[in-house]
Amino acid sequence: MNEEQVRLKRRENDEAATEKRAQILGLPYLDTRDFEDSIDLVWGVVDVDEMHKARLLPLQKGDGEIPYQFMATSETPKSAIEEKIKHYKDVGDLVQVFLISVSAYNVFMLRYDPPPEAHYEDIKIAKEGDSATLVEVSRTLNAVAPDKVFDFLIDQADKLAASDIHVENLRDVIRIRMRVDGILHPVANLERDRYRILMGDLSSRAGVSIAANTPQSGHIHKDITRDGATHLLNIRIETVPTLYGQDAVMRLFNFDESMLNLDLLGLMDDEIGNIREIVSHPRGMALMVGPTGSGKSTTLYSMLNALNQTDKKIITLEDPIEYGITGISQIPIRTNKGGSFADGLRSVLRLDPDVVMVGEIRDQDTARTAIQASITGHLVLSSFHANSTSAAFARMIDLIGVNPIFSTAIRMMIAQRLARRLDDESKEEYEPDEATRSWVRDVMEDVPSEKMDGIDLHGNFKLWKPVSSEKSPFGYKGRVVVMEQLIVQENIQKFLRGDVMDVNTEAIEKQAKKDGMLTLTQKGVLASLRGQTTLDEVNRII
Repeated sequence: MNEEQVRLKRRENDEAATEKRAQILGLPYLDTRDFEDSIDLVWGVVDVDEMHKARLLPLQKGDGEIPYQFMATSETPKSAIEEKIKHYKDVGDLVQVFLISVSAYNVFMLRYDPPPEAHYEDIKIAKEGDSATLVEVSRTLNAVAPDKVFDFLIDQADKLAASDIHVENLRDVIRIRMRVDGILHPVANLERDRYRILMGDLSSRAGVSIAANTPQSGHIHKDITRDGATHLLNIRIETVPTLYGQDAVMRLFNFDESMLNLDLLGLMDDEIGNIREIVSHPRGMALMVGPTGSGKSTTLYSMLNALNQTDKKIITLEDPIEYGITGISQIPIRTNKGGSFADGLRSVLRLDPDVVMVGEIRDQDTARTAIQASITGHLVLSSFHANSTSAAFARMIDLIGVNPIFSTAIRMMIAQRLARRLDDESKEEYEPDEATRSWVRDVMEDVPSEKMDGIDLHGNFKLWKPVSSEKSPFGYKGRVVVMEQLIVQENIQKFLRGDVMDVNTEAIEKQAKKDGMLTLTQKGVLASLRGQTTLDEVNRII
């Protein structure tokens, strides 16, 4: 249920409760939803302060014996309300009172006497040891109006381009952390009453219970408007009971189909060319590998978007669906409720798809079914957990055994990581020490010169480091894709068919490098030599 549906449901419940209360109080009930945005109230009869205090609204004034009409939300009987009204200006005895809901009253008052708009300082990410910023942001967050705290937190996270918001119960405080460019940063310490309000909003919007003693999942769609443009956030919610209370993680997915484009991933021309060549074939399999948060889903969705034409039937099986793409049939697989990718795949193959995306290959049954689909006229895309392309092949062989069919089905294996990108405006060049130079030369010794972008490792090459600035306090801005692509050729197929007895990660990688593959480490070092990232980042992510 989205935010608008929740709002309408709450209003419906409020109106139903008010109608019952009107019968008890002996007052006529008035549902204002059909006219509350167009009718004018009578001003000057009741002071604005009294309208707030008594929750009373002058609806209209007639002529002669036609009475004044008022709208009230009071819990008091009709006679008490009428008695109070007589004390206002020129009202007299001829009054009629309707009971309206609190929601209706709020609509009128927000229209005629809106509260002054509050402006809060933007959240800043504190550097390590920067307790002053942490205190400042905590003060801001705890000062936000109770009904705004959830939306403010989401809006600020989106503004910072955070991928996750973590709400964590510690013994003494509620800690808020955000993951920006893959790194978790402390943001604020939240007061307990604000925490309860935040979790209450999260519960009602995402459909999870904050009193549950088991982990729960939910999601929220939220429109974010910034600089005159609006985009949709898909927020995945995970909650878990801990020693000190209910923790929550909100994962933010900026839903913008136009961004799911291979040309916008920051890949090199040859990397994009390899992907386009593989997915242009009507059958076969391409697998993405990498840890959580490595950008696998975005790359897979971009591949799907490149294939998304009216002459192709594309079906996805996902747990959960992270992005909705127009023109593609997306099926949620509830693995936590007994569903399986293998069963789902067998079912959708009867629908005659051209392309199938399986969220993840987790077991032998799914692997075998996906392989079978890829050799019977379908292009199959999926993800698989492994550290590198070579490790993925070794692990797949462990999972399904030596399989000649797999050797003809798999066309490409991609391993991916995301490294923080240096801010081009503030980064600085430096000369590495001799130990670093030696390590870089060892890693890159078998990389062909045509792939080195003119960088001479035997000369006095330089590297880059982050420098803090006002716009980029950590010296990084965004992330860069580090991608290893293993295109399956005859020499790799020998491992998969069983023609080579010594099947292990090292042997597969050695052969792939002979065939022209650059490893993740080599791609990362190359990105650091180009000034896109740092060696520290490369060592952190790989």
